[in-house]
Amino acid sequence: MTLIYENMPKKAMGLTNLAKVENMLSNRSHKPVANQFKITLQNGTEVFQSYNSIIAVKVNGQTFLDRTCWDYSNTTSRYRKFFLQEDTKTTKEKIKNGVYVVLDLN
Repeated sequence: MTLIYENMPKKAMGLTNLAKVENMLSNRSHKPVANQFKITLQNGTEVFQSYNSIIAVKVNGQTFLDRTCWDYSNTTSRYRKFFLQEDTKTTKEKIKNGVYVVLDLN
């Protein structure tokens, strides 16, 4: 995803609250998990990042998944399921049916 001028916050809004970054929480301990992030941009776009890779983006009612990273590991899958609120089988069906767009996000 490329940040372009047109998508930058308006001058009146300033750069405060441009993005909120939160660690995902463990289902077991409910404590923050290292290297698993939910990023919420000022415009409402939500991004799931695992380590240094963008895994999924939800923007304007559309969901995008990274072609090579969306199902990379057990840990990535665990937190992707939480981010999307669905199991892997459902995600695969949505990809197959064109509900989710798979492309290179990294």
